[in-house]
Amino acid sequence: MFADHTPATAPTASRRLMEATTAKLGYLPSAVARMAESPHLLDAFLKTSAMFEQTTLDPLAREVLIMTVATRNGCHLCVAMHTAKLTALQADQPVITALRQGKPLDDDRLEAVRTFTIEVLDTAGQVSDEALTNFTAQGFTAQNALEVVMGIGVYTMSTLANRLIDAPVDEPLAAFA
Repeated sequence: MFADHTPATAPTASRRLMEATTAKLGYLPSAVARMAESPHLLDAFLKTSAMFEQTTLDPLAREVLIMTVATRNGCHLCVAMHTAKLTALQADQPVITALRQGKPLDDDRLEAVRTFTIEVLDTAGQVSDEALTNFTAQGFTAQNALEVVMGIGVYTMSTLANRLIDAPVDEPLAAFA
């Protein structure tokens, strides 16, 4: 149902986004090619994910959040893509494996991100005082707690869209699937 658009076939408003993504990554991801059907969704995802990258959460904490959302929502593409990102960040293999399996992490700080993300999702944001205290006890702040909400929003949009469009894993990510 969802076409693999090229810049020539995509809605006009998606074309520049597709070209910019291709220039940045060196290829056009199938997810972008299919999301291009909705220029608004594609633009929203690209802008909000770029904004999430600018938060005060460190890169590894952001990836823990993203993998937690990706595995929870069953997005095989997102798991592959963010396994690649974790590998590029030189994350320990046991961390990557545990995240892929939805299991607790041995690293207390990263586990605080994972469990807080799950708590926010499970309670629709009405986290317990204990959950917030456990999160901040690992050096995170109130700002970081709100950035977790942002990350959940951005990557819920991505994971649900990727599942809806049945985006396949692209060749550059195949080794991480």
